[in-house]
Amino acid sequence: MATMISVVIPTLNAASSLPDTLAALKPGRDTGLVSEVLISDGGSTDGTQALALAAGARMVGGPAGRGGQLQRGAVAAGGEWLLFLHGDTVLAPEWLFVVEDFVANTNNRARAAAFRFSLDDECPAAQRLERIVAWRCATFGLPFGDQGLLLSRRFYGQVGGFRDLPLMEDVNLVRRIGRRRLSMLPVAAKTSARRYQRGGYWRRPARNLFCLGLYFLGVPPRFLIQLYG
Repeated sequence: MATMISVVIPTLNAASSLPDTLAALKPGRDTGLVSEVLISDGGSTDGTQALALAAGARMVGGPAGRGGQLQRGAVAAGGEWLLFLHGDTVLAPEWLFVVEDFVANTNNRARAAAFRFSLDDECPAAQRLERIVAWRCATFGLPFGDQGLLLSRRFYGQVGGFRDLPLMEDVNLVRRIGRRRLSMLPVAAKTSARRYQRGGYWRRPARNLFCLGLYFLGVPPRFLIQLYG
């Protein structure tokens, strides 16, 4: 394929979830659409790095911090397109066809795309949160990093890429992309619900929203990280 994608995944002790994330990408690697998978690791001690290397991924090392890890992964990537994923996010099987169509459209070279938010929990609270996120994306054009982000390398450079932020690195980039240049793909990116199960399906989203509001008011991410937990 003339158009190839580099997948960048930031990790920190992700050995339990990373295998499923990588397995979902295999069809893209088999067809040649995905030219490489880069694991930008922040110092894992649970075997994440060995697991990634065994799966054929490239390793990029550096200090922990998702913004910086994404930034380093993008710099090391060689693909014409970049797909950023979290290490506990699994793309639905039909992702390959939808992504092929998106990157084949020359009008999308100056656009970005994110996937539909989904959780690996079928309880009513999880389904309610999925609907809230869908409304947020439709109304404000504001997907978060656990929904993935696909954009051309050139466009990534034009909008300034990820910043080395301890928090809100995804919101920071998506706001620079802008709602009019963002597409929501009709494919689920299923993410671990562990943090919501642990933090509460009401309390955790409320804390996220509070941090987001403070960020929009100008509070630096280095202060928000203590509230975010």
